[in-house]
Amino acid sequence: MNTFAIALLSVVLSVAAQFLLKAGMSDPGVRDAMAQPHSLVHLVLVMANQYVLGGFVLYGLGAVIWLGVLSKWDVSKAYPLVGLGFALTVVVGFALGEQVSPLRAGGVALICAGVFLVAQS
Repeated sequence: MNTFAIALLSVVLSVAAQFLLKAGMSDPGVRDAMAQPHSLVHLVLVMANQYVLGGFVLYGLGAVIWLGVLSKWDVSKAYPLVGLGFALTVVVGFALGEQVSPLRAGGVALICAGVFLVAQS
């Protein structure tokens, strides 16, 4: 697998992690735990949520995969690709019914243009 594909896989895992974390934090039991004074018991309740746990696992996998990218590319070339995660998050969010304003869409377009320019270098 080429380095660009590995970088994209890492970004996709991070985007998926965001949506799992959001699903977990939207769970009524987790919301109730977050509304209480913070304690170890409440932290365990949040961390035991399957979506929150899954989100952290995907973040961990993405980070391990990202190490492969960093072993082959300069950080100044690799890290801007993380910007694709912002764009992909907005696209997936929109597909899941989130509202995307024209201003947000324009910002994502600028991010994509910047990533394209960096990738050309």
